[in-house]
Amino acid sequence: MASVADMFDVTWEEMRDKLRKWRDENNRNSEQIVDVGEELINDYASKLGDDIWIIYEQVMIAALDLSRDNLAMVGTNTIQEHFPDPSFCSYGMQCLHELRKQFPGSHRVKRLTGMRFESLERYDDANKMYDGILQEDPTNTAARKRKIAILKALGKTTEAIRELNEYLEQFVGDQEAWHELAELYINEHDYAKAAFCLEELMMTNPHNHLYCQHYAEVKYTQGGLENLEISRKYFSQALKLNNRNMRALFGLYMSASHTASNPKANAKIKKDNMRYATWAALQINKAYQLAGRGKKESKNSLKVVEDMLEALQITQS
Repeated sequence: MASVADMFDVTWEEMRDKLRKWRDENNRNSEQIVDVGEELINDYASKLGDDIWIIYEQVMIAALDLSRDNLAMVGTNTIQEHFPDPSFCSYGMQCLHELRKQFPGSHRVKRLTGMRFESLERYDDANKMYDGILQEDPTNTAARKRKIAILKALGKTTEAIRELNEYLEQFVGDQEAWHELAELYINEHDYAKAAFCLEELMMTNPHNHLYCQHYAEVKYTQGGLENLEISRKYFSQALKLNNRNMRALFGLYMSASHTASNPKANAKIKKDNMRYATWAALQINKAYQLAGRGKKESKNSLKVVEDMLEALQITQS
């Protein structure tokens, strides 16, 4: 099989830089990471310098994400000698073993060991590993998050919510934790609390169009005239921040349409929202026309969109 370097005509430096870019952007393209990282470790380890250690970590996490336990091992049979259990003899374990040798006692490496246990559904062993880390360093946020992830994996949503709330009392600026808590509340259909979490996120980062869109979707789901109007405003804000956000554009159309047809809305609110819905419908049609330009199936796609928009029978008054 041709190597990554041969297939894409890239140097090992470009492959290394690509992995660094994926790390910086927090991309979860695990299959590509494993392919590129495996080749770098196999063929260019001596040239990577200290970058080798972060690449080991990156590749191991990607391998766990893919459940790639049968990947070819690098180098000698060292892993089999230390870990005779075949479930541990994987490419990911090779990376972990090298990190253990270089950084004995490292909390970061211990966390990776815990993640390995999680991938094998050995949650008790993983929790013991994380408890050990927290005993030595109670402020280790990564270990606390992994324990919450285990609760979620076990379907213990109530406990996960409780632990996440306690975590956020100490680390109130953790955007990832607020977003995860919002998702847990949404899964429990507690939309009011989910909306509160998303409000916290918007205060932290008011220019993130996805936060505005997500908040608008929650308010739309809550229903009622007041929530529909709030929903329409935040779909509009998401579009203002990113005018290519089609989900927000559809959301604007739906929220405005339902507000206009709400029996509790007065004449002015109905008229304004009719205008917003009409504008959104025109923008949706334009977007599909541009996307389908030169494609045979574009007419069918446009017809589907037009039928969907007409289903609510929005007319300009």
